[in-house]
Amino acid sequence: MTGEPDLSTAPRPRVLVAEDDADMRALVADILRKEGLDVEELANGQRLLVRVVEAFGSGREGDAGIDLIVSDVRMPFCSGLDVLEEVHRSRCRTPVLLMTAFGERDLSSRVQALGGRLLDKPFTPLALRTAVRELLGKSVRVPFVP
Repeated sequence: MTGEPDLSTAPRPRVLVAEDDADMRALVADILRKEGLDVEELANGQRLLVRVVEAFGSGREGDAGIDLIVSDVRMPFCSGLDVLEEVHRSRCRTPVLLMTAFGERDLSSRVQALGGRLLDKPFTPLALRTAVRELLGKSVRVPFVP
Protein backbone atom coordinates (compact mmCIF):
# COMPACT_ATOMS: atom_id res chain seq x y z
CA MET A 1 0.00 0.00 0.00
CA THR A 2 1.45 3.36 -1.03
CA GLY A 3 -0.60 5.61 1.24
CA GLU A 4 -2.13 7.40 -1.75
CA PRO A 5 -5.92 7.67 -1.99
CA ASP A 6 -7.74 5.17 -4.20
CA LEU A 7 -9.08 7.45 -6.94
CA SER A 8 -10.75 4.58 -8.79
CA THR A 9 -13.64 4.67 -6.30
CA ALA A 10 -13.66 8.43 -5.75
CA PRO A 11 -16.52 10.30 -7.40
CA ARG A 12 -15.51 12.09 -10.57
CA PRO A 13 -15.85 15.87 -10.49
CA ARG A 14 -19.27 16.87 -11.91
CA VAL A 15 -19.40 19.70 -14.45
CA LEU A 16 -22.41 21.45 -15.99
CA VAL A 17 -21.71 22.67 -19.55
CA ALA A 18 -24.17 25.16 -21.04
CA GLU A 19 -23.73 26.30 -24.63
CA ASP A 20 -26.41 27.03 -27.22
CA ASP A 21 -24.17 26.07 -30.15
CA ALA A 22 -24.46 22.27 -30.31
CA ASP A 23 -21.05 21.77 -31.96
CA MET A 24 -19.25 23.95 -29.41
CA ARG A 25 -21.12 22.29 -26.52
CA ALA A 26 -20.13 18.82 -27.81
CA LEU A 27 -16.51 19.92 -28.23
CA VAL A 28 -16.24 21.35 -24.71
CA ALA A 29 -17.99 18.32 -23.21
CA ASP A 30 -15.71 15.93 -25.11
CA ILE A 31 -12.56 17.72 -23.91
CA LEU A 32 -13.79 17.60 -20.31
CA ARG A 33 -14.86 13.97 -20.49
CA LYS A 34 -11.39 13.06 -21.77
CA GLU A 35 -10.10 14.72 -18.58
CA GLY A 36 -12.13 12.19 -16.59
CA LEU A 37 -14.94 14.55 -15.61
CA ASP A 38 -18.64 13.72 -15.32
CA VAL A 39 -20.28 16.20 -17.72
CA GLU A 40 -23.94 17.21 -17.93
CA GLU A 41 -24.76 19.16 -21.11
CA LEU A 42 -27.40 21.89 -21.26
CA ALA A 43 -28.58 23.57 -24.46
CA ASN A 44 -29.32 27.08 -23.19
CA GLY A 45 -29.12 29.47 -20.29
CA GLN A 46 -32.66 28.86 -19.14
CA ARG A 47 -32.00 25.15 -18.64
CA LEU A 48 -28.79 25.98 -16.82
CA LEU A 49 -30.55 28.47 -14.56
CA VAL A 50 -33.26 25.91 -13.72
CA ARG A 51 -30.56 23.34 -12.92
CA VAL A 52 -28.65 25.84 -10.75
CA VAL A 53 -31.79 26.88 -8.86
CA GLU A 54 -32.64 23.19 -8.29
CA ALA A 55 -29.17 22.56 -6.95
CA PHE A 56 -28.55 25.74 -4.96
CA GLY A 57 -31.95 27.36 -4.52
CA SER A 58 -32.80 25.56 -1.32
CA GLY A 59 -31.01 28.24 0.70
CA ARG A 60 -28.37 25.87 1.99
CA GLU A 61 -24.72 26.64 1.40
CA GLY A 62 -22.54 24.12 -0.35
CA ASP A 63 -21.96 22.74 -3.78
CA ALA A 64 -24.99 20.45 -4.21
CA GLY A 65 -22.89 17.87 -6.04
CA ILE A 66 -21.76 20.26 -8.77
CA ASP A 67 -18.04 20.94 -8.86
CA LEU A 68 -17.90 23.39 -11.79
CA ILE A 69 -20.17 25.31 -14.14
CA VAL A 70 -18.91 26.08 -17.65
CA SER A 71 -21.20 28.34 -19.65
CA ASP A 72 -21.32 30.52 -22.72
CA VAL A 73 -22.06 34.14 -21.88
CA ARG A 74 -24.57 34.85 -24.68
CA MET A 75 -27.38 32.32 -24.92
CA PRO A 76 -31.12 32.45 -25.57
CA PHE A 77 -33.48 33.04 -22.64
CA CYS A 78 -30.80 33.62 -20.01
CA SER A 79 -27.14 34.62 -20.19
CA GLY A 80 -24.20 32.95 -18.50
CA LEU A 81 -23.75 36.19 -16.57
CA ASP A 82 -27.32 35.85 -15.22
CA VAL A 83 -26.45 32.35 -14.03
CA LEU A 84 -23.20 33.55 -12.44
CA GLU A 85 -25.19 36.23 -10.57
CA GLU A 86 -27.57 33.53 -9.26
CA VAL A 87 -24.67 31.34 -8.15
CA HIS A 88 -23.11 34.34 -6.41
CA ARG A 89 -26.43 35.20 -4.68
CA SER A 90 -26.84 31.61 -3.49
CA ARG A 91 -23.45 31.79 -1.74
CA CYS A 92 -22.45 28.41 -3.12
CA ARG A 93 -18.77 27.68 -3.55
CA THR A 94 -19.02 26.13 -7.00
CA PRO A 95 -16.67 27.88 -9.44
CA VAL A 96 -18.04 29.27 -12.70
CA LEU A 97 -16.12 29.54 -15.97
CA LEU A 98 -17.78 31.71 -18.60
CA MET A 99 -16.83 31.53 -22.28
CA THR A 100 -17.32 34.43 -24.69
CA ALA A 101 -16.60 35.40 -28.27
CA PHE A 102 -17.71 38.96 -27.55
CA GLY A 103 -15.04 40.58 -25.39
CA GLU A 104 -17.06 43.47 -24.00
CA ARG A 105 -14.91 46.03 -22.28
CA ASP A 106 -16.25 45.66 -18.75
CA LEU A 107 -17.30 41.99 -18.93
CA SER A 108 -14.11 40.59 -17.42
CA SER A 109 -14.28 42.87 -14.40
CA ARG A 110 -18.00 42.07 -13.89
CA VAL A 111 -17.28 38.35 -14.03
CA GLN A 112 -14.38 38.65 -11.57
CA ALA A 113 -16.44 40.78 -9.18
CA LEU A 114 -18.99 37.95 -9.04
CA GLY A 115 -16.29 35.36 -8.39
CA GLY A 116 -16.21 33.85 -11.88
CA ARG A 117 -13.58 33.43 -14.54
CA LEU A 118 -13.73 34.36 -18.22
CA LEU A 119 -12.29 32.42 -21.16
CA ASP A 120 -12.24 34.13 -24.55
CA LYS A 121 -13.27 32.21 -27.67
CA PRO A 122 -11.69 30.88 -29.67
CA PHE A 123 -9.61 28.98 -27.15
CA THR A 124 -7.40 25.93 -27.40
CA PRO A 125 -8.23 22.65 -25.68
CA LEU A 126 -5.15 23.26 -23.52
CA ALA A 127 -6.49 26.67 -22.40
CA LEU A 128 -9.83 25.07 -21.44
CA ARG A 129 -8.17 22.18 -19.60
CA THR A 130 -5.84 24.55 -17.75
CA ALA A 131 -8.69 26.81 -16.61
CA VAL A 132 -10.77 23.83 -15.52
CA ARG A 133 -7.89 22.25 -13.61
CA GLU A 134 -7.19 25.53 -11.80
CA LEU A 135 -10.84 25.99 -10.87
CA LEU A 136 -11.34 22.38 -9.78
CA GLY A 137 -8.15 22.58 -7.76
CA LYS A 138 -10.01 25.10 -5.59
CA SER A 139 -13.09 22.88 -5.30
CA VAL A 140 -13.87 21.78 -1.77
CA ARG A 141 -15.80 18.60 -2.61
CA VAL A 142 -13.50 16.57 -4.81
CA PRO A 143 -9.77 17.02 -5.34
CA PHE A 144 -8.97 16.99 -9.05
CA VAL A 145 -5.90 14.98 -9.92
CA PRO A 146 -4.67 15.49 -13.49
